[in-house]
Amino acid sequence: MSRTSEPLLRALNRLRSVILDPDQLVKAVASGKQRGTTPPWRRAELRYVDLKAGRHLQITTYDATQAFTANHPVGSTDALDALLDLPFANWTVTTPTEQIRVQAKTSLTAFVTTTEQQAAPTPRTHDQAKERLLPEDDELFRVLGLSDKEGRLKPSRQAKFRQVEEFLRQLDAAITDASKSGKLRTPTSEEPLRIVDLGCGNGYLTFAAQRYLTEVKDLPVVVTGVDVKQQSRDHNSSVAAELGINAEFVVGTIGGVQLAERPDVVLALHACDTATDDALARAVEWETPLVLAAPCCHHDIAAQLRKAPTPAPYAMLTRHGILRERFADTLTDALRASLLRLAGYRVEVVEFVESQHTPRNTMLRAVRTGGPVKGGAVRKEYDDLVTAWGVRPQLGELLGVSPQQ
Repeated sequence: MSRTSEPLLRALNRLRSVILDPDQLVKAVASGKQRGTTPPWRRAELRYVDLKAGRHLQITTYDATQAFTANHPVGSTDALDALLDLPFANWTVTTPTEQIRVQAKTSLTAFVTTTEQQAAPTPRTHDQAKERLLPEDDELFRVLGLSDKEGRLKPSRQAKFRQVEEFLRQLDAAITDASKSGKLRTPTSEEPLRIVDLGCGNGYLTFAAQRYLTEVKDLPVVVTGVDVKQQSRDHNSSVAAELGINAEFVVGTIGGVQLAERPDVVLALHACDTATDDALARAVEWETPLVLAAPCCHHDIAAQLRKAPTPAPYAMLTRHGILRERFADTLTDALRASLLRLAGYRVEVVEFVESQHTPRNTMLRAVRTGGPVKGGAVRKEYDDLVTAWGVRPQLGELLGVSPQQ
């Protein structure tokens, strides 16, 4: 191993030559940020893949919630040069025979560490196996019917498995961030993290959350599933008993269920139409520290848009049925996010699974940061929007937020 100090630009130019050589590059990773800077990506990964159109340099960039992948023809340099210009703190480039690491000391100088390694075959397949948060052969998936008795994922259940996997990534990140910021308490065996799934249905995500947090993250957790159907309670209680999971399932409406203790995390995953509003309202009522909601359908606002006059100059947004329905989805979730902000939450609206797997792929992540907001710009923004479009969101009615004239 050798370690030297040299100008950062010279070190990056050397890495550039290696990355542009498809016979040399195994993988390159950029991460971290130089002092006083904020790159647009927290991480970038580069490797060559063999596609039907030939070999390409695949660049995957990551922000706080998502990954973005783009493939560039061999010899194309614009995307690579744009990445090299960003103020990443670390670059690690692996070849078949060595690993080169560049660590920026300042914006002008860097440490360069080179380590020899044994030659290894370079993977070029487009779809590499992704590290799973819960393996496909976990007993959970067999009991839920996603995999067969040999632990192999059923082809017809791949979309559901993908949904579970991506939900767990969002849940893990949300709990980690809320805990680090002090917004979510540290659970103990005496006081486990209390998670409530409102409108849990057959409990796929309820069970996955409990399994992952307890078995993988080693967190004391107890989950409660709420659904209006007795069949759901019977089915889920049977699954919990078979798996030995610490979970309770109750029959009741979202708006009417009574809990012995306030939850730390509220989940509302694909509760239909205004049932999502019911769940968000209960979370606000309980002052729940962390809320994750993946809305299903948005009929309520869509129906109101059909009756209300469209404000100028936006007639084209509602003239055609399909555009009106899509706009209603966006408007509904924008209003929900605004109302949660008024209720004292920091809110993010993210895509938690790609649209080719399910059209129900939007998630609201809300962390309670303080008490309700009484007025100001947030309230005016909400009032202006509902007044302009002539709509009355169900969540606003449940929270007692009426537009101020």
